[in-house]
Amino acid sequence: MNPQVVFALGGPGAGKGTQCSKIAEHYSYTHLSAGDLLRKERSRTDSEFSQIIDSCFKRGEFAPVEITITLLRKAMEETMKTGENKFHFLIDGFPPNEDNLQGWMKVMDGKADVKFVLFLDCSNEVCINRCLERGRTSGRDDDNKESLEKRIQTYLRFMRPIIERYEKQGKVRTVDASRSLNEVFADVKSVFDREG
Repeated sequence: MNPQVVFALGGPGAGKGTQCSKIAEHYSYTHLSAGDLLRKERSRTDSEFSQIIDSCFKRGEFAPVEITITLLRKAMEETMKTGENKFHFLIDGFPPNEDNLQGWMKVMDGKADVKFVLFLDCSNEVCINRCLERGRTSGRDDDNKESLEKRIQTYLRFMRPIIERYEKQGKVRTVDASRSLNEVFADVKSVFDREG
């Protein structure tokens, strides 16, 4: 069985990680965060990729496509080994740009099926405020005003066209993510109840 994938996209602070965690609790999905996988790899002292990832993050740029897809693919393969019904994946923050989408299609074509894209739609202002709030407690060094401005611009320039591309294929399910966590999840639940 090919992995069944849902991409969760939205700006920094739109609630992708939070909503994906809740989906994973309620449905038989494994939550993979491209950003978390990259951050974990970045902190591994024995990783051949850590310095590359670190310098990309500091510049507010995407990590190289090959690294991101390698980490995602490895995580999916490891999860699928743990049980025969472990083939539903929720990948948050991916693909962040055209390069990553092309890389995914090249490497994963015929090996994974993208069911739909969950788009958590949220204003830039709400995104920035949430990230600054999160930055006080998260320990994430990219939740600061300067880095956020770059991340928002990067999102608008690169991720929005990915969302638009999937919209043309009728594969986007949009949820207004500017509301409270529970209000957003109520809408997210109705998407997953419908889509399976």
